Amino acid sequence: MPELPEVETIARALREGGRGAGPIVHARVRSACVLWPPTVAEPGPRAFERLAQGRVITGVARRGKYLLLHLDAGWTALVHLRMSGDLQVLPTEAMLPRHTRLYWDLDDGRRLVFDDPRKFGRWWLTQNPQSILAPLGPEPLAPDFTPQALAQRLRGRRARLKALLLDQRVIAGIGNIYADEALHRAGLHPLRPANTLSPDEIAALWQALRQVLQEGIARNGASIDWMYRGGEFQNEFRVYGRAGQLCYTCGTPIQRVRVAQRSTHFCPRCQPWPSE
Repeated sequence: MPELPEVETIARALREGGRGAGPIVHARVRSACVLWPPTVAEPGPRAFERLAQGRVITGVARRGKYLLLHLDAGWTALVHLRMSGDLQVLPTEAMLPRHTRLYWDLDDGRRLVFDDPRKFGRWWLTQNPQSILAPLGPEPLAPDFTPQALAQRLRGRRARLKALLLDQRVIAGIGNIYADEALHRAGLHPLRPANTLSPDEIAALWQALRQVLQEGIARNGASIDWMYRGGEFQNEFRVYGRAGQLCYTCGTPIQRVRVAQRSTHFCPRCQPWPSE
């Protein structure tokens, strides 16, 4: 958390306006300030401040769970929000949020603020973003991510489905929430080995992944605690966070297990083992 829909919502707000602030594209970074040095993974806090100063923000994009702030002169700032990171655009005179780790003062009287209570978020400032992004798998909403492409990613893999969906090298951007929701919609048990899926089951998983991600984006992501603001997809959860509650489809109590060190929610009747 945040996952692909939440990161895409933030990117869209920074690019087009929203979440209480206008877009930042075309603004110039008047100055940069790193308040908690470990936030900057590359090139180091003082170099980060120096290199960001004077740069113009030329675009905002997303790759997997990374935000990409494109700057002039070939520079890109990559931001990974991790567990609790958030980007806000505030008036320069506004009080900084309590957990501000880094901010950019812009030349239009606004401030881009990185707030991160748990301190896990990281920034990179580089002219070679692929050095960080290269390990990522395909984008699940890209036109070339077809059922056949998903089958290729899963072929020969004995790992459990939930663990593979969380692996950013397999598919980029999916996390705990959207993996659980997609597996339920596809009728697949989270502990199924990936290499046991039939072509029809792979097609169902492909459709479910795209469906939950598109719905998540349409609802500005999910807000399940104070770490992400403004989403509504939590109102659509069918299994995530509902352990012990009844499945909306069949009335069976939702179960919770741990997969890849993450809580995993599923309906044992809607998502049975193949032999059941």
